[in-house]
Amino acid sequence: MPNLEHPAYPAADLLRLESLVPCRESQVSMLLSIFGERRHFSFPSIFIYGHTSSGKTYVMQTLLTTLQLPHVFVNCVEYFTSRLLLEEILIQLQSCSGTEQTSPVHCDTLNDFVRLFKQAVASQELQDQTIYIVLDRAEQLREMEANILPAFLRLQELTDRNVTVVLLSEIVWELFRPNVGCFEPFTMYFPDYSIGHLQKILSQNHPPEYSADFYAAYINILLGVFYMVCRDLKELQHLAALNFAKYCEPVVRGEANERDTRKLWKNIEPQLKKAMQTVYLREISSSQWERLQHDGGEPGQLKGLSAHTHVELPYYSKFLLIAAYLASYNPVRTDKRFFLKHHGKIRKTNFMKKHEKTSNHLLGPKPFPLDRLLAILYSIVDNRVAPTANIFSQITSLVTLQLLAMVGQNDQLDGPRYKCTVSLDFIRAIAR
Repeated sequence: MPNLEHPAYPAADLLRLESLVPCRESQVSMLLSIFGERRHFSFPSIFIYGHTSSGKTYVMQTLLTTLQLPHVFVNCVEYFTSRLLLEEILIQLQSCSGTEQTSPVHCDTLNDFVRLFKQAVASQELQDQTIYIVLDRAEQLREMEANILPAFLRLQELTDRNVTVVLLSEIVWELFRPNVGCFEPFTMYFPDYSIGHLQKILSQNHPPEYSADFYAAYINILLGVFYMVCRDLKELQHLAALNFAKYCEPVVRGEANERDTRKLWKNIEPQLKKAMQTVYLREISSSQWERLQHDGGEPGQLKGLSAHTHVELPYYSKFLLIAAYLASYNPVRTDKRFFLKHHGKIRKTNFMKKHEKTSNHLLGPKPFPLDRLLAILYSIVDNRVAPTANIFSQITSLVTLQLLAMVGQNDQLDGPRYKCTVSLDFIRAIAR
C-alpha cells in the first residue's frame, strides 16, 4: 500500500515520487497536505530547516519536478545580492510562463520586483495554480537589505497572487526572526537520517552485476566503520563508490563467494582504515585513490593536506617568534647586555632577587610591550627592517593565533591591558 496519497495528484506520480525520496515519506506527505490542490492558495511562506545532507533540497526539487508544479529554485549563495536574487527569480518565472525573454531583466528595488512579478505571472497557466519560490541556503538573506526577508515572507500579500515562498536553511528560525517582527512562516524540521535510513538509501545504488544482498552487506560494513564519525549522506555515497572495487576483489579473483563476508572484510579492512584519515577532506580524486590502492601505496604517500608535516613560516615571522620568546623569558634589564654591541661596563654583583633564583622556564613567560618586541627584532635581524605594514600584519597574525589558543585553554584575558607572551610550547605548535 503506497504511503503517499492525495486526491489532487495522479497515483502513478505519487508512487514514483515515493520511490525517489526513500525515508522521507512523512515529510513529503506533510508538504502535500500544506500545498493542497494546484489552484488552491497555499501557506504564504514555509521555513524548512535541518542539518547538512538531511534531504531538504533534494526532496523539494524532486517533489516539485515530479508533480510538475510551477516553481523557481534559487541558491542564495550564488545570487548573493538582492538585485541578483530578484532578477534571477524573474528570469526563471518568464521561462515558466513560456514567454520569450526579449530584453534583460533589470530590478533594482523591491517595488520593481513586485511590479515585474505581476507581469511575469499574468499568463493564464500561472494564474490558475500556485507558484513556488524556493530559496536554498536562505541564511544568506540575513546579509542582504533589512526589507528582503520580511517581503519574501509575505510576498503573497504584496503581489496579490497565488505564490508560496519556501526557505531552506541549516539554522533554526529563531536566528532569522528580525527584531522588529515579521510574518511567521510555517516551520518544518527535517531530522538526520538514522543508520537504518542510510542503510536503505545507500543499498539502492547497487551495481547491476552484483546482487542486492551482496551490496547491502558491503554497506553494512561501511556504516559500521564510518557511521560514528560521518553522518553525511553525500560523503558516505562517495566512500561507498570509492571502496566497492576493493571489496569485490576476492570475488573477482575467485578466492571467495558473495556470502563469504569474513574474507571480504579482511580484504577491505586496511583500505577503510586509510580512508578514515581523509574523511570530508577529498584530498585526492577517486581515480587517484584507485591508482594508489592498485599500486599498494601507504597512507603517507597521500599528497593532500594531512600529508604535510612541515609548514614554512614567512621570513620575518620566524624572527618575530624568536624575539617574542626572548622578551617573554628574559628580564628587561638584560636587554642592554644581550642586544647592544657597545653596552658599556657591566657591574658584577652577586645580589639576586628571590624569584630570580628560579628558572624562568619554570615560572612561565612574562608579558612584554610591542615596542620591546620590535626593538629586539631589529637587533637580531642582520639587515635593516623598516616598520612596514608587512611586519605589523605578521605580528597581528601571531598574536591572533596565541589569543585563540589562550581562549581555547579558558585563560582570562585582561581586556585592553593584555600584553603578549610567547611560550616555548607555542613556538613548537606553530612550527608543526
